[in-house]
Amino acid sequence: MKEAGILMPVSALPSRTGVGELGAAAYQWIDLMHEAGITIWQILPLNPLGYGNSPYQPYSSYAGDELYISLELLAEAGLLKELPEPFRTEEKRVDYEAVRAFKQPVLRTAYQSFKEKKQDEDPEYQAFAALDWVKTYTAFRALKKANGGVCWNEWKAEDQNFPEGERELTGEEQEEAGFHTFLQYIFNCQWMKVKTAANEKGIRIMGDVPFYVGLDSADVWGGKDNFLLDTDGRPIFIAGVPPDYFSATGQRWGNPIYDWEHMKESGYQFWMDRIGYSGKLFDIVRIDHFRAFDTFWKIPSSCLTAIEGEWIEAPGYEVLDLLTESFPKMELVAEDLGELRPEVMTLKKHYHLKGMKILVFAIETWRKRACDGIADEKNMIIYTGTHDNDTLMEWYQNLTKAAKRKVRRFLRTEGFGTGSVKERLLGYTFASPAEYAIVPLQDILGLGREGHMNTPGTVGSPNWEWHLPDFGRAEKEMKHLRHLFQRS
Repeated sequence: MKEAGILMPVSALPSRTGVGELGAAAYQWIDLMHEAGITIWQILPLNPLGYGNSPYQPYSSYAGDELYISLELLAEAGLLKELPEPFRTEEKRVDYEAVRAFKQPVLRTAYQSFKEKKQDEDPEYQAFAALDWVKTYTAFRALKKANGGVCWNEWKAEDQNFPEGERELTGEEQEEAGFHTFLQYIFNCQWMKVKTAANEKGIRIMGDVPFYVGLDSADVWGGKDNFLLDTDGRPIFIAGVPPDYFSATGQRWGNPIYDWEHMKESGYQFWMDRIGYSGKLFDIVRIDHFRAFDTFWKIPSSCLTAIEGEWIEAPGYEVLDLLTESFPKMELVAEDLGELRPEVMTLKKHYHLKGMKILVFAIETWRKRACDGIADEKNMIIYTGTHDNDTLMEWYQNLTKAAKRKVRRFLRTEGFGTGSVKERLLGYTFASPAEYAIVPLQDILGLGREGHMNTPGTVGSPNWEWHLPDFGRAEKEMKHLRHLFQRS
C-alpha cells in the first residue's frame, strides 16, 4: 500500500511568534494531515541553527533549537505568568534574528520560574541533564557566549580544550549552561508529545540527519579526534560536492571531514550514538548526502570553491553494518541525489534502503516528446521536489512555451489530462509505484518562486525563511489532496 507524505519544516508552521512552534499549530497540522490521509510527515533538521540559519550547519547533532519551543505551552505549565503580545504573526518569511531577540528574554523568564518552583530537582530532569550530549552541548553554549559568540576555534585556549582540560565552569557559565539544559529538556518534552500525537493518528515522522556536522558545533568541539583538524582547531579539508546541475563551481559547504581511521578504532561510536539518538526522535531517519558513505568529495580548506578536490572512498559498509545490526527496527532512507557512481546504488540496495526520485529532475523536455527519464521502482520515494530545488510551479513556469506543451501532452498520455497542471503533476506523482510519495507543502499550495526554500551554494537570506502565516489555504488544498491521492 502506497503511503503519502508531506515535507513541511517545523520552522514554517504558523504561530504567534513568527516561527513554527511545537504547540497548538503542530497539533492542528497533524489533524490536517490525518484528515487528508497523509501518513508521513517529513521535516528538516530540528537542531540549533548555525551559520546562515541553515539546519545543515547546526550547533549540535542532538540538541533542538529553542526557537521551536511553544511559549503557550510554557504558560500552560505555569512557567510564564503572561504571554507576550503576538509577534510577526502574518509574516511569510522567518526573521530568525528578530524572533530570537523576541523569544530569548521570555525563555529566560520561564527558566527562572522553573528554578523557583524547584522543578530542576525533579529526578526526570536530573536524569536528562546527566546525559553526555546534554552536558557537552550546554557547556559549549555557555562558553560560546563567554567568548563573544565566535566559533570555538577562536576561543581562549583553555576554553577550546575544555572539556578535556582541567578548568571548571564559572558561576556565570554554570548559570548559562543550566539555562540551556532547561531549554533542551523543554524542547525534548514538547517534541516527544508532538511525535506521540502524530503516531496516534497513524502518522510517522521522517527526520533528516545531515551526513556532516557543522564546524562550530558541540560535536566537533567535544570530539575533535573524530575530525581532520589542524593544531588550531581549523579543518584541513572540508566537505562539499563538485560542479553539478546545482552549481557550476560546486558546493563548498565548509563542514569538517571525518577522520575515518580514528572512528574505526572506536567502533564508529560517533555514528552509533548519533543515529541511535535520532531513532528515538523520529520514526524514519533520512540520511542526507548518503553518497558520502561510498565516496566523499575532499576539498582543501584553502580552496575558495569546490572545483578542486578529490573523491575518497569511505567505510560505508562497515558503518552501515554496525548501524543495521545495532538498530534492526530503525527505518533508514537514503538521499541519493546528484551525480553518483554505480557503487552508491549497490551500497543502498545492499541494505534495502529507499532512495529518492525528484519529478522536476526526471521529466525530460529536451526530446521531441517529454518523458519521465527515471524508471520508478517499488522500494523508493518519489518527490515532486525537495527543499533544494524550484517548487513544482516555479519549475513549470520557467519552462519555454514549447516545453510546457510537451509536459501537458505527456501528462495526457499518462492518463492525467484534466484539471490544473499542478493537480495533474501531483496525480502523476501519487500514481507512481513507489511505496512513498512525498510532496512539499509549497507544491500542494501551488506556490511559485515565493515558496522557494533554499538555493544550494548560497548562504543566508532568503534561504530557509519560507513561512506559512496561517492554515486557511492549506486546509482547503489538503481536503482536495485526499481526492487526488485516492484517485491514483
